[in-house]
Amino acid sequence: MVEVKRRRSFEPGHRLKFMVLVDETPECDRAVHFAVRRAARTGARVVMLAVAEPPETLDWLGVGDAMRAEAEAETAARLDALAAEARQAAGVDPERVVRTGERADEILRLIDEDEDIGFLVLAAAPGTDGPGPLVSTIAGRAAGHFPVPVVIVPGALSEAEITALAG
Repeated sequence: MVEVKRRRSFEPGHRLKFMVLVDETPECDRAVHFAVRRAARTGARVVMLAVAEPPETLDWLGVGDAMRAEAEAETAARLDALAAEARQAAGVDPERVVRTGERADEILRLIDEDEDIGFLVLAAAPGTDGPGPLVSTIAGRAAGHFPVPVVIVPGALSEAEITALAG
């Protein structure tokens, strides 16, 4: 059984955080849209996690290091763009975290490190091919052992509907 650290977001000196994964998928924008508006409504904070996938082992003459640096720079640029949108749209200044690794592992690692994270916000893909691999993994096999509640924004909702539901 996985040991879950106590969440401290409602203790003095702490504040609830909504965590959202930033990636290149269209559903990422929907998750960010919900998370920043919900945080603004409830006085919570937002943590945006961007995970650069590690390149295949290409350590010959520093190629692997260069590829890692490029992936991290691209990931950070996407993160900065969405953070700017969050500030402009909802007045929320999100905390930004960039990691290199496997997405699911880095999500769990950050939740373990930050006891103020109370919710993970993901969005489902709108098509008929299923909600997407990350949502399937977290809401499926891992759901019974996940350390925080997972909010899944349905892919068929419009921005106006997401805004209304976020509060």
